[in-house]
Amino acid sequence: MERKAVTRRANRHAHKEPLLLNLTRASFLMLVLFVLWGVVIVTRAHLTEQFLAVERQSDALIDPDEGEDALTPENIEAQILALTLRLREEELLFPAGDDPRPRAFTINPGEPARYIAARLAAAGFIHDADLFNLYLRVEKLDREIEAGNFMLADSMTIPEIARELQQARFEEALVTIPEGFRAEEIAERLAQNFVIDSERFLTAVRQPQSLGLLDNYDFLNDLSPGDSLEGYLFPDTYRFPVNASGPEIVLASMLDNFDNRVGAGGLSGGSSGMSGHQLITLASIVEREAVQDDERPLIASVYINRLNNDCRDVGGTYLQADPTVQYAKGTTGNWWWKPQTIEEYAQVESLYNTYLHPGLPPGPIASPGLRAIEATSNPTQTSYCFFLATGDEGRHVFAQTLAEHNGNLAIYGYQP
Repeated sequence: MERKAVTRRANRHAHKEPLLLNLTRASFLMLVLFVLWGVVIVTRAHLTEQFLAVERQSDALIDPDEGEDALTPENIEAQILALTLRLREEELLFPAGDDPRPRAFTINPGEPARYIAARLAAAGFIHDADLFNLYLRVEKLDREIEAGNFMLADSMTIPEIARELQQARFEEALVTIPEGFRAEEIAERLAQNFVIDSERFLTAVRQPQSLGLLDNYDFLNDLSPGDSLEGYLFPDTYRFPVNASGPEIVLASMLDNFDNRVGAGGLSGGSSGMSGHQLITLASIVEREAVQDDERPLIASVYINRLNNDCRDVGGTYLQADPTVQYAKGTTGNWWWKPQTIEEYAQVESLYNTYLHPGLPPGPIASPGLRAIEATSNPTQTSYCFFLATGDEGRHVFAQTLAEHNGNLAIYGYQP
């Protein structure tokens, strides 16, 4: 009897195993069919959108498929996309970087969202273009993106960037160009304020003939082929558009300012006898040398005396201006090279080395301000041929002869 009972239990167990297995297989088959059905519905929705590209019109007054809960291809697709985004929700809050400084980003009219996402990823603003595109679609923001200029940062999350792109900014940057900046320093400051790429700006400065701007300004008439706009980028505070479309916009503002403040008339008729490009060239040196306003006309007089060969102890029309050599030797991060000793100047072979080459250098070395230009045009009438920094609030001491100058060197602790 006991053996028979065991046999019956075994038989019942054996019958249950196929039943459970069949139920499992059936459930799996239903799941597969449901997934396939969903894929077909989504594919159909895509095809409908691409080939018809029109909204469905109902003949009835009320569309039975209308509403978010209706079982339509569009709603099914939206639910699947929303579920996919929910699974990746944490990734939305991970920024692509940690740099909070804003950078310019431009969206062109008619640019598709997927292209915008790809460019954002290439620029380092987002870490996943597909995730960004998915977020736009689920939140229905893909058609709300505006064309225009934006300021974005690597530290922004995907939702923050998506919101920022809903309203284009036509911002202006307030940029101050100090007196005595060379073109490279101006280019760096413009780039730091997201106005224009530094190399793009410098190329335009160095090749102004290609811009078609020179004919608009009389004070540029005596520029020779190959001359740059160094010296004419008038130092002032400007409002520039963020992410300017071209260097012409930036340069026109600076040249217009030069024309209004100085103009062709301000480059001629002074007591120095200099005019035009030569005047700006010397004024740029005076700008780099002078600190105190009252000394600008005195420093200008020293250089005018040397150019006129009135300084017998100099041995020629050598300006021997430190800033010209510093300009020639300047490099990125050290635009105004400082030697350890004055003897190092002799090792710098450049037409801008006014210790080795007499007369003016080939062109300006920086942007002179109005006071330096006026001081150079009308210097104080002196017999000074030398000047020396005293170390006292940027002031200088002046001398007529080399003997007096050497005495000043000794007084102020300069090594012979």
